[in-house]
Amino acid sequence: MLLRKADRKDENILAELALLLWPNHTILSLKEEIGQILCSQEAAFFVAFAGNEPVGFSQCQLRHDYVEGTSSSPVGYLEGIFVKEEFRKKGIAGNLLSACQNWAKEQGCTEFASDCELQNESSLSFHLHHGFLEANRIICFTKPL
Repeated sequence: MLLRKADRKDENILAELALLLWPNHTILSLKEEIGQILCSQEAAFFVAFAGNEPVGFSQCQLRHDYVEGTSSSPVGYLEGIFVKEEFRKKGIAGNLLSACQNWAKEQGCTEFASDCELQNESSLSFHLHHGFLEANRIICFTKPL
């Protein structure tokens, strides 16, 4: 298993993996967004390979605004993590998370945070298994004006 920090040449790989995580987007919109993020010094992607096959990725960034349950700034934040189903339960997601946490430490962060949807029990389990503590539960609302 190879894991490395992604760069601009990985846009297509990351967009294809991200589409599996966020299927309500288009490949073009994800590629554009990922390209912009890859240019930022405040964010990083990591990609995992089994041989030559890309099997997972993680995205993290620095958050300077208030992050629920934290007391410092900036905070390293796990924006997304995904491993193809047939490669799960092999420690890949944990390694991708560790890469993000190490990156955040290198940026001077002393705290790391994340979130998941209330109904996403597998994500909740992953976070708790990897040492996260639940800080709060919220329901967000929207209303057209």
